[in-house]
Amino acid sequence: MRYIVDWHIHSKYSRACSSALELSVIDEWCQRKGIDVVATGDWTHPAWFAQIKEHLEEKRQGIYQLKKGGKREFMLVQEVSQIYTRGGKSRRVHNLIFSPSIETCEKVIQEFTRRGFNLKADGRPILGIDSEDLYKLLKEIDEKIIIVPSHAWTPWYAIFGSKSGFDSIEECFGEEMSKYIFAIETGLSSDPPMNRSISSLDSVVLISNSDAHSPRNLGREANVFEFDEPPTYDDFVRVLREKDVNKFKYTIEFYPEEGKYFLDGCSECTFSCEPGESRRLNGRCPTCKKLLTLGVRHRIDELADRDGTFELKKKIPYKSIVPLAEIIAEVIGVKSTQSKKVETEYFHLTNTLADEFTLLLDTPIEVIKQTSAYPQLSQAIMNMRNRNVVVKGGYDGIFGSIKTLGT
Repeated sequence: MRYIVDWHIHSKYSRACSSALELSVIDEWCQRKGIDVVATGDWTHPAWFAQIKEHLEEKRQGIYQLKKGGKREFMLVQEVSQIYTRGGKSRRVHNLIFSPSIETCEKVIQEFTRRGFNLKADGRPILGIDSEDLYKLLKEIDEKIIIVPSHAWTPWYAIFGSKSGFDSIEECFGEEMSKYIFAIETGLSSDPPMNRSISSLDSVVLISNSDAHSPRNLGREANVFEFDEPPTYDDFVRVLREKDVNKFKYTIEFYPEEGKYFLDGCSECTFSCEPGESRRLNGRCPTCKKLLTLGVRHRIDELADRDGTFELKKKIPYKSIVPLAEIIAEVIGVKSTQSKKVETEYFHLTNTLADEFTLLLDTPIEVIKQTSAYPQLSQAIMNMRNRNVVVKGGYDGIFGSIKTLGT
């Protein structure tokens, strides 16, 4: 059985997130997207945790479902933001915490509260604790907890971020705890080949998640597994720990160029460039002379010690997608993915034909052609599947673009 999993989302209690992010709405959109297992997000927030306890029930070990009318499954995974000093430098790192049970979440919340962490201010709380110390603390609470570094290359808040990150997993988590880092999240602005140019990452699995701040963004990236029996929390952790390529089939990826931190750039001056050009400019914007925000490609180039085409023995494949609403908007010729025409076609296709992932990855092109109101849509999806796209890289917080029908 195929399981599509998105382990990084937020609730309405995280800053800059949609008020529509309720458990029932997440469940509904996961059905429309084709997501089988999704993170709860934000379980340290008292109001959201109260909803989790009220509305979810355990179906299998570590796997939860809505008590009433639930069609999709949830895991207790949430992101935390850490700001601290290590090695004489200020560090800003985001990590995902995977919890095996509501009881374990309660123990973590109790300890965080005892330490004076403010859990009410944001669904993604700011913790003034070192990543290594955090992991040691969590393992003392429950050895089944694991940490996965979030969007590992984002400049501002990530383990390898150019602004405040580290150069290796060991530097961040120490020798003792780095052995428990089984995976890192690539983030929207990088893909597996980029990460595989760094040999030290051979020890971890690369996972991809949406980091959704609204229901519509669920599944922007995801992970695809194959299990003979419905998986438990322990099953998923084992696959990550053992790099089980028989169970972990592939990741679903954003085209990294579309991510908002792919290139180097200055958003104020709408200037972007490749790493070589920014080095020539001494890292400064040619217009305002301020320091450029160095993007993911630049940061990976700094740490790379081999070509990204390196073939790893236990390599997990990947497939690149463009979200269906973006493709429809391009075909129709409108800028907003939330325009009435885009929404009408999106809901028509996902109501009558298949969920979004099935449409993008599996549905025969001829069937899409016969169903869609727009003849070019089937061609656009075929181009996406064949990687026949035109890319424009994002930079300094501005998303890039992927065109499936040319410029």
